[in-house]
Amino acid sequence: EVQLVESGGGSVQSGGSLRLSCEVSGSLRSVYCMGWFRQAPGKEREGVAFKNIPYGGTAYTSSVRGRFTISRDNAKNTLYLQMDILKPEDTAMYYCAADRTFRDACSMSVTAFDTWGQGAQVTVSS
Repeated sequence: EVQLVESGGGSVQSGGSLRLSCEVSGSLRSVYCMGWFRQAPGKEREGVAFKNIPYGGTAYTSSVRGRFTISRDNAKNTLYLQMDILKPEDTAMYYCAADRTFRDACSMSVTAFDTWGQGAQVTVSS
């Protein structure tokens, strides 16, 4: 069984940076993709950044490409989301998620991910 615990959220001014961490407990052998999602009040949860665990590929939603970076520290069993040049529209609860279904490439769909963390709030003020 895989469990996910996020940390690193907070408040920052527009243009600033934050780094989210997702500590993974349990074996990653059954995990094929890991991702970060976010959900703003009154909006649907959306995929932000994804990393294919066996092959290492990454994918980003267009609104964050070039500003956010997803990475993984194998030794610490931790997934990161480095967020730079933050904008007020990035304000949301951010969730780490794992997909244990074999795929050649990560799906950005919420329904593809079966394990979720508790979330970390990110607030960007203008």
